[in-house]
Amino acid sequence: MLKGKVAVVTGGTRGIGYAIVKKYLENGARVVLFGSRAETVEKALASLKAENADWVVEGACPDLADASQVAKAIEKVKETYGRLDILVNNAGVSDSAKIEDYQPDQFEKVMKLNVNAIFHAVQPAVKIMKEQGEGCILNTSSMVSISGQPSGVAYPTSKFAVNGLTLSLARELGPSNIRVNAVAPGITNTDMVAALPDAMIEPLIKTIPLRRVGEPEDVANAFLFLASDMASYVTGEVLSVDGAARA
Repeated sequence: MLKGKVAVVTGGTRGIGYAIVKKYLENGARVVLFGSRAETVEKALASLKAENADWVVEGACPDLADASQVAKAIEKVKETYGRLDILVNNAGVSDSAKIEDYQPDQFEKVMKLNVNAIFHAVQPAVKIMKEQGEGCILNTSSMVSISGQPSGVAYPTSKFAVNGLTLSLARELGPSNIRVNAVAPGITNTDMVAALPDAMIEPLIKTIPLRRVGEPEDVANAFLFLASDMASYVTGEVLSVDGAARA
């Protein structure tokens, strides 16, 4: 579904991001994954190459809070592959602090990675996509961007911002043939969720109409669809992948 496409996936070393990278490779894309540290990037690349040595996949670890580092990393992708078809802004951080316990720098940290980093990646990517006459930008939102959450206000606030950025850029970039969409996962079986005790998970599952948590591949499938030509007339959407678990 993505044969010949070149993709960048931030937060691509584990969890949902890793599943997106793998799904894109399985469907013929060439992928550059961004991670926070060189060692996690190398580990992810080794795992992917062990599955299929023919996959074209590289890694980088720019500081997503540094606009110049991100721009250089994305420009290098263009220099190496000649184009950039898909940008997936998946890197992010969650939070659960109560409002009275927040420190200003704690709130700012969430916003910098979950919102500012997307802006830093989008700017240089849009320049490339406009030059080539097409492109696709995908952002990872969350079910809490729709329902909010009872603590950790920085996280849902950042994801509401991701939705606003997605819808606004879709309108701005549509005339340049650049589609912009987001995926809003619900409770997903990542390392963080897998580490939780059954006593905590079981009550959550009962609130999900499909009666299970999502798998990273469930979310990756949505990212595959939105990146593919099957979604050529889909832009400005926030696609929920949450088993209808909405407040």
